[in-house]
Amino acid sequence: MERIGFIGTGVMGRPMAANLLRAGYPLSIVARDSAKAASLLALGASSYASAEELARVSDVIILMLPDTKAVEQVLFGSRGIAQGVKEGSIVVDMSTISAAETVKFSSRLEAMKCDLLDAPVSGGESGAEAGTLGIMVGGPQRAFDACSRIFSTMGKTIVYAGPSGCGQKTKLVNQLVGATNLLGAVEGIRLARAAGLNLETTLKVVTSGAASSWMWTNLGAKILQEDFAPGFSMRLQYKDVSLLKDMTVELGGDYPATRLVYALFEKAIELGLAQQGNQGLINLWGPDGDYSI
Repeated sequence: MERIGFIGTGVMGRPMAANLLRAGYPLSIVARDSAKAASLLALGASSYASAEELARVSDVIILMLPDTKAVEQVLFGSRGIAQGVKEGSIVVDMSTISAAETVKFSSRLEAMKCDLLDAPVSGGESGAEAGTLGIMVGGPQRAFDACSRIFSTMGKTIVYAGPSGCGQKTKLVNQLVGATNLLGAVEGIRLARAAGLNLETTLKVVTSGAASSWMWTNLGAKILQEDFAPGFSMRLQYKDVSLLKDMTVELGGDYPATRLVYALFEKAIELGLAQQGNQGLINLWGPDGDYSI
């Protein structure tokens, strides 16, 4: 069975790593915070002081990190993966980062005779815990095939999207549709409130019809409960829509929804909502409804 190294055991990474351990995979982590790592160590994970050391004992190395800069640092920085990776190893980056940089990282690892898969996920913390994530994968087909059992331990819908960078591009399409659905849910609730409708009733009836979405059903309910705790934070969503904006600029063409959701999340960050969950987008308008686009 493949020896797996896992770097990035935060809100999403920790339950993903736990599912791999429960499936019997020998798994190593870089544990900078012993308290946060305790649950994984209790399940049998081994701990190493650096990515370099972890890479020396791993066949597959999974990354779940916040942004492009963090991935580059862990891969190629001081005591990074590149310092210890073995020929024939596979690096699986499950973070959401720049597709263009992913292609560059892949070329650098290819020169070391290692494969890189970009395999960002969808499904949030609950999907990570349940092992039901959607996983969209770019990179060499041979590496995807070699990791298929590993992916099936963490996800339910696993799709090979194409060559290097295609997993990241697919994720950004997902983020565009999700953010647009979120805006629809937020504005729908604001409109129902302004019209004097019963919000619980409105949520129920829209959920039953063609206008329903995951955002409406799940985050709409959180908004009604005034629960703005992050399952996926505004800060991370802003990072993703920033990548989305950059991709549409590179491609050219007119993407009005991209421009709109980017502007809204940018404003949310400016107003100090970064640590709220996505559903906190409704707080752009506040109790007085004074924000306008």
